[in-house]
Amino acid sequence: MSQTMLELLLRSLWETVLMTAASGLISLLFGLPLGLALVATDRGGIACNRWVNSLLGAVVNGFRSVPFIILLVALIPLTRLIVGTSIGTWAAIVPLSIAATPYYARIAEVSLREVDRGLIEAVRAMGGGRWAIIREVLVPEALPGIVAGFTVTLVTLVGASAMAGAIGAGGLGDLAIRYGYQRFETAVMVAVVAVLIVLVCGIQWVGDRMVARLDRRA
Repeated sequence: MSQTMLELLLRSLWETVLMTAASGLISLLFGLPLGLALVATDRGGIACNRWVNSLLGAVVNGFRSVPFIILLVALIPLTRLIVGTSIGTWAAIVPLSIAATPYYARIAEVSLREVDRGLIEAVRAMGGGRWAIIREVLVPEALPGIVAGFTVTLVTLVGASAMAGAIGAGGLGDLAIRYGYQRFETAVMVAVVAVLIVLVCGIQWVGDRMVARLDRRA
């Protein structure tokens, strides 16, 4: 592989990491509260409201049901409105974040539902309110699952960012398409696949180590 191609590979790797990290952070900031809201407003929740729960569930399911490649195209007007362009790394962060947020919300919801209700009732018995339950019980007890789910979300975002390369988002996907596929440079394709494998394995390894440290049952 030439020096120029190596530089392109490193730049593409940085763009992929940037897209994954930025959209992952946004999905965490919005997805976790959304997951908490789904659990809290459900039947028997700490803020039971079936109408709100149904509405939130419908929105989450609606976005999750749309294939990412279609969502990329459908969100082009919104992407232009937010970042001023529909191509490039920063433009790809918008649809990646919107796709990842409901996905992570459902994963977080599953972890939050597994929290022992006896602990919630104990906090209630001591006079704790909704925020005390969320702060002292729900999030701490579900934290290993929340982190594990976030790791899965990041891995999914790596694949989605590569798919976004098909419409000019940059990153490793764009490099593989423009040079590996369209120019029939097998070495580039192999290099991109190898880097993606290492990147995904690295994210998974870090996530597994964090979960192991947080898991009180270990």
